Amino acid sequence: MSRRTSKVFWALILIAVCVAGGYWLGKSSQGLRFPWRLGTPTPAGGKPATVLPQQVIIPKGMAEFEQRVMLAANKALPAVVNINTERRVMVQGTSNPFFYTPPREQIQKSLGSGVIVTQDGYILTNNHVIEEADVIMVSLVDKRAFSAKVVGSDPKTDLALLKIDTTDLPTLPLGDSGKLEVGQFVLAVGDPFGLSGTVTMGIVSAKGRANLKIADYEDFIQTDASINPGNSGGALVNLDGELIGINTVIFSQTGGSVGVGFAIPSNMAKAVMYNLIEYGRVVRGWLGVGIQDLNPQSRKILNYQGEGALVGLVMEKSPAQKAGIKTGDIISSYHGQPINSGSELKNLVGDTHPGDKVEFKVIRNGQELTLSAKIEEMKEEGMVQPGVAIVPTLGLQVEDLNDTLREQFGIPRELQGVVITAVDERSRAEEAGIQIGDVVLRVNQTIVKSSQDFWKTVEPAGKDQIMLWIWRLSQTVVVGIPPEQ
Repeated sequence: MSRRTSKVFWALILIAVCVAGGYWLGKSSQGLRFPWRLGTPTPAGGKPATVLPQQVIIPKGMAEFEQRVMLAANKALPAVVNINTERRVMVQGTSNPFFYTPPREQIQKSLGSGVIVTQDGYILTNNHVIEEADVIMVSLVDKRAFSAKVVGSDPKTDLALLKIDTTDLPTLPLGDSGKLEVGQFVLAVGDPFGLSGTVTMGIVSAKGRANLKIADYEDFIQTDASINPGNSGGALVNLDGELIGINTVIFSQTGGSVGVGFAIPSNMAKAVMYNLIEYGRVVRGWLGVGIQDLNPQSRKILNYQGEGALVGLVMEKSPAQKAGIKTGDIISSYHGQPINSGSELKNLVGDTHPGDKVEFKVIRNGQELTLSAKIEEMKEEGMVQPGVAIVPTLGLQVEDLNDTLREQFGIPRELQGVVITAVDERSRAEEAGIQIGDVVLRVNQTIVKSSQDFWKTVEPAGKDQIMLWIWRLSQTVVVGIPPEQ
C-alpha cells in the first residue's frame, strides 16, 4: 500500500469513527438515563429474569412532573400481578314433564390484581378476589405463572395474603398512608378487564371514608384515579413509587369507573399482613362498647359541640365497664390521639395489642374525665353483643323482651330493653326513622328495662323532643324524635 493510499485509508477510518461517535452522542443527549434496579439479573444460561430493563430512559424535554409519574409507574408495574381464580360450584338441575338434567359441577372464573410486597413471594390482594377459590393462579409481568396458596384472609378489612414459591421478585415498598393529603397525585395500577399492566392517574379525593358498609373496619382512601373490574387488589401508588393503598371497590351504577374509587390504606394493610404472617389470623383489641358518630341532634341534647365518639352501649364484664365507661359518655381521645368519629375509635382499638393498657378521655355531663383500660383480645364469637306500652303521641308501640321476640328479631339474650313492635304511618316515630325490631335501651338519660320504664320516662316529655338510644342490627344508634308541631 502506497503512502498516499495509507493516508486516505486512515482518514476514512477517522471519519467513520467521528460520525459514529457523533451519532451516539446525539442519541444519548436526547434522554437522561436513570439506573433503576428492579430485581436480580438472570445468570448466563438461566431462565428469564423477573425484571424490566435495568434503565428507564426519560425522553428529552419531559417535564419534571411527567418524569415523576413515569418513574413511579415503572417502579410499580413489575410488582403488580394478575390473579386468576377458579371456583367449583354445583348448578341445580332442571326437571319437567319433557326433559331432565341432573345437577352438575360448574367452574366459575374471576380476575383480580395483587401486589408483591416481599422478594420471596408474599402478595397482598383483596379477600373478595380469592374468597372460596379452589384454584389461584398468579401471573407476573414476565408472563410466568405460579400457583398461589392463601396464607390468611381477613374479611373484616377485605384483605388477603397469598404466597408463591419463588424468589428475587420485584416489590413495591410500603409507604405511610397516614401522610397522604387530599389533592395529592396517585396512580392506580392493576389489570382491569384482564388488561395487564394498566396505569391510571388521579388525586386523593378524600381520606378516612367509613360507614360505606363495605367492610367491618373502614378507613378508605377515596380517589378519582380510574378503577374498574379487575383492579381489585391492585396498587394505589404515590409519585415516590410507594404502595399507599390496595384498590378495593368503586361506586358505580353502570359497573364502570365514574371517578369514585376506594382503596384500603397501606398502614391498615401492613398491620393485617404482619398478623397473617405471624398468627395466620388477625389479632384485634376489644374495648367492649357500642359507639356511633355525634350528630346535630345528639350534640344539642348533650350540649356538646366538640369531636368524639358517643358510647351507646357498655358490655358486661368488658374492659370498658371495668374502666368505668358509662352509656352516654363521649370518648374524645384514645391513647393520646383525638377522636373525630366512631369508626376512627373502632380502628384504633382494633389496632391495639391485647394486654396493652391505654388511657383515654371521656366527656360526661360536661366534665372531662381521664380513664384507663386494659384492652382484651376480640374473639370471633360472642364479642359483638348487639344485644306493652302504646304511646300515641310518638306513634309507636313497645313490648317487654321475651324469648319469642328475641328469636323473631335476632336479639341477644344479654341485651336489656324494650322492643318496638309497631310504628304508625306519618307519626313522629316514623319521621325519625324508628323501625319495628329496634330495641330501646335508654330514653334521654334514663335506662329502660321494661315497657313500664319506657312509659314512665316518655310520658313527662309529652310533645317535646325525645332522644332514644336504640340497638339495631348489632349497632347502637341515637335517634332524636322531633317535637310535635
